[in-house]
Amino acid sequence: MKILKLVLIGLLAVASLEGSAQDYAFRVLVNKGKNEVKAGENWQAIKVGSSLGSKDEVKVSENAYIGLAHVSGKTLELKQPGKYKVADLAARVSGNASVLNKYTDFVLSANKQRQNNLAATGSVTRGEEFPVYLPLPTKNPVVYNDAITIAWNNKLPAPYVVNFKSMFDDVLANIETSDSSVTINLSDARFANEDNIIVFVSSKTDPNKKSEPYTLKRLSKADKERIKTELTDFSQEQTAVAKLMLAGFYEKNGLLIDAGTAYQDAIKLEPTVPDFKESYSQFLEGNNMKKPKVDPKEQKKIK
Repeated sequence: MKILKLVLIGLLAVASLEGSAQDYAFRVLVNKGKNEVKAGENWQAIKVGSSLGSKDEVKVSENAYIGLAHVSGKTLELKQPGKYKVADLAARVSGNASVLNKYTDFVLSANKQRQNNLAATGSVTRGEEFPVYLPLPTKNPVVYNDAITIAWNNKLPAPYVVNFKSMFDDVLANIETSDSSVTINLSDARFANEDNIIVFVSSKTDPNKKSEPYTLKRLSKADKERIKTELTDFSQEQTAVAKLMLAGFYEKNGLLIDAGTAYQDAIKLEPTVPDFKESYSQFLEGNNMKKPKVDPKEQKKIK
């Protein structure tokens, strides 16, 4: 009899867990606007990191944006105002829980993890006048994709020259721009035969004002195949929230240059959504590519 009771209790526990798993449908990765969720009888404000159950309902306000990650790890964005049943949204991205879930968790907890890493390893002070948002050579600046975006601090006036050289100091390319970023393709004939590329940015009007040299290092063939295989599970949709998940994947795999490019792609796709810019800034600061912002109140205390 006792054994029967234990079996019944076990079955009930499993059923309860399965019910919980089925109720959990989405996590909120990004939120802009006065959006709400109805769980039960009451409407309440949606917050980043919160879960949406399959029986819930979502209300999207005017000029708003919600970026969601399904339990399967697939992403979905909502921009049109109106009410949506979560069950209907889940039907658009059907799938069971997968390993992609760990990247959802990473995206939501990444900034805290970065702060912990900085506390453990210590930050590196970049005293240069012209900081470029690339990892230091000691941080293994490997690149997976051919198309990458290089960005820098624009406190010095434009125009700029982005200089590319080989390890033997041969000039590969000099690209002029008035923007504070440039996108290149490493499959271009100028770069295709180079495994390591030196890059620095300078002022066109004053070449003496230039950044430190940085390195772009191609990923090994074995690692490239591994990353390519893992990427098959990711959404290929050109949406900002999909790019955010992709940035999390690259960062977790140590591909900081590719992660930075994905963040910038997300910002370009949804320039009016502050969460993407904030996530990019936190990414740069947490990986020692940008000086953290100092609170004015804290700055007064230091003085």
